[in-house]
Amino acid sequence: MTIVGMNHFTVLTAALEDTVRFYTEVLGFETGARPPFAFPGAWLYAAGAPIVHLVAVDALPAPAAGVLDHMAFSATDLRHVTSHLRRRGVPFHLGRQAGSGVWQLFLHDPNGAKIELDFDPLEPQPPEM
Repeated sequence: MTIVGMNHFTVLTAALEDTVRFYTEVLGFETGARPPFAFPGAWLYAAGAPIVHLVAVDALPAPAAGVLDHMAFSATDLRHVTSHLRRRGVPFHLGRQAGSGVWQLFLHDPNGAKIELDFDPLEPQPPEM
């Protein structure tokens, strides 16, 4: 067997509408086709691929994060993203990866799932820093 790439992440949510709104309005994913499963949820697409699968549950398990620490996405336009997050009141932490200089922006979705957005090290520093 050879792993050739990441297929998707599944996020459990007790607030499906709020979570869909976060991933679409804050992070820019698009809702898309989803098989007719017997349970509620949504599939969120980036670049035509269903990257985040949401599954609606009555209550989140404890601890909510389980053993997975975070999901990471490659992103562009760091200045626009930081400005967008500030306008929406979404807290985040921005730093640079040691060695590579990659910009790493961390935030949380409405369910507490940690998200990392990675930006090219050549992108200019946001003016608010």
